[in-house]
This record gives sequence, C-alpha cells and structure tokens, in this order.
Amino acid sequence: MLANLKELSEKLGLSQTTVSRALNGYPEVSETTRQRVIDAAREHNYAPDSSARRLATGKTRTIGHVVPISKHDMINPHFTDFIAGAGAVYNRRGYDMLISVVDADKETETYRAMKRNRRVDGVIVHGPVASDARPGLLHSLGLPFVVHGRTLQDDDSYSWVDVNNRRAFAEATRYLIGLGHRRIALVNGWEHMVFARRRREGYEEALREAGIAVDPLLMSSNEMIEPVGHEAMTAFLASDDPPTAVLVASALSALGVMGAVREHGLVPGTDISIISYDDKLSFLDIGPDGMGLTVIRSGIGEAGRHCADMLIDMIEGRRGIDHMLLEASLVPGTSTGPPAGVAVSGKSAAGR
Repeated sequence: MLANLKELSEKLGLSQTTVSRALNGYPEVSETTRQRVIDAAREHNYAPDSSARRLATGKTRTIGHVVPISKHDMINPHFTDFIAGAGAVYNRRGYDMLISVVDADKETETYRAMKRNRRVDGVIVHGPVASDARPGLLHSLGLPFVVHGRTLQDDDSYSWVDVNNRRAFAEATRYLIGLGHRRIALVNGWEHMVFARRRREGYEEALREAGIAVDPLLMSSNEMIEPVGHEAMTAFLASDDPPTAVLVASALSALGVMGAVREHGLVPGTDISIISYDDKLSFLDIGPDGMGLTVIRSGIGEAGRHCADMLIDMIEGRRGIDHMLLEASLVPGTSTGPPAGVAVSGKSAAGR
C-alpha cells in the first residue's frame, strides 16, 4: 500500500503534478497516462484525500442518481442492470456513485441540494416522461446531466442515450404481419413514459401500413411486471376474437404472458406467436438461448455504460451536448410462426 502521492509518482516514474492531474481528471493528461495512473492507484490501494481533492479541483468525481421511491426503481432489475453497466465505467474512470432514494415530491429539491452542497459533478436522469421538467431544472442549476431516454420536448437541448423504440416495435410488428398475423396484441408499459408511447406508435404504424385496423381492445398499458402481463394476456385470450400474436414490452411482463398462454393449453410459436422486448437482464434470459422467445434485443447495461461515459466526458470537457440512438435487433426464437387460429375459449383450432 502506498501512503502518499510522492510514493505513487515515484513508483510510476511520473511527476507528482502529472499523477495528481491524472487522478483529478484534468483534460490535458492523455487517456493512456490517466488509465495507467488509475490502475496503479487501484493496485496499491492509493486514494487521494477526497476533501483535499475537492478543494483543489472543485470536483467530487461522483455521479448522482436520484430515485423517486414511488417508482420502485430500487427493486426494478432494469434499474439495477443499468447501474451495473454505469458502475463499470465509474470504476474504470475513477468516479464514485451516489444514489439518493427520495419521496417523489422531493426529487426537485434533491437535485437542488446536490448542486448547492457540491455533492456530485453530474447526474443521470432516469424514466423521462412526455413533459419532463428535469432537463430545464438541471440546465438552470448548471448541473451536467445525461438523460437515459428522451422526453417529447426539445431533445436537441440536452444529452441523451435512447433506443429507437418506435422503429423496434414497427419492425417486430412487420415481422408478425409477414408471418400472416392480423390479430396482434400489445402488452405495453405505462404510456406516460416516452419509451412506451413510442413503442405503441411503432406498432400502430406497421398495422396501418398493412391496412390492418388498430384495435384498442388488443392493447394494454400498465406496469411492466409478471402479474400484469399474465392479467393482460388472460383477458386477450378470453375475448371473442383473441389475438394470434402478441408483442410484449419487457421480459418481466413476458413471464406473465407465457404463464397465461400455457394455462390456456397453447404452444408458443404453434398456437400463438410471442415477441418480447429484451433488455438482456443479467438474471433472466428470455431469448433464443434461454426461454426460446423471439426478442427485440438492446442491453440496458450497455445503455448504462454509454450514459456514464457521455456524462464523464461532458464533466471533463471532452464533449458538449451529445445524443446516442441505439438500434434494437430482432432475434428469432421458437415463439413465432404462422398463425394457427385460436378459438374463443383460447384453445387452438386443432383442439389442443
């Protein structure tokens, strides 16, 4: 273990000034040198005094995440996998993470306190809604930020990383139409969330292109958890004209959908087709190599890494406002095929 900056600089054969600047994120230090210093500091358990570092640079080397407790993000695996991806970048680039779990009505004040108390150098904003006040607030505070997703406001005025949700769901719907399906259901998330709204728009766009009427009775918008997926699919299958295919907005909802399908004695890919969005959750593989589902795949851990790198680059003066639109890919599994016909009872036409 190295006790001080002098010992670390001697170990590396660099000046104390260079080592200090590398550890504190000064832009004039090359990325190669910075990484070499960070790796050596980690190897020898050296960490500069945080108070002295803050006084010297005005930087905390800490990124904030504010989690409104009413949204249950702390038990949401989408959030935890995002944080795992972002955390890998923080570790590599010498940053810490501050997660503040607050009541929903305290979110604005938490951002203000983070800025006022100089607790973080920047924040990542989660779960943007259509008319979201947070980008304007953070601009006014002068607190660097990146949004995971987009609002429906001026998305050129702030940095974001998002998935092309509209295109992804349009392509998945076209895939099902190409297999011969005309009754295609949608089990979506809450549509005040922009990603869910864009997914529905993509689904409707593909239906209209094919001359298929959009049927509100084939659409569900709710929390993306297993019981809700089960409830929605049960209702669809009990209807007078049940779907022959279904698009699902999350892996957790897909578990419920699959449960309802099996309870009705149906076989995915034979009696009914299922495509689910897949965030590549660390503990749940619903895709072809796991549960076998056809999926629309874009890893949320990857999004976390991109958000973290983008924000740190902004903080260190390496880039200004920037955007990244990730494309999801359709990965075929065994859960899709031509329609077989579904009777009113939810059983297949073959009497399965």
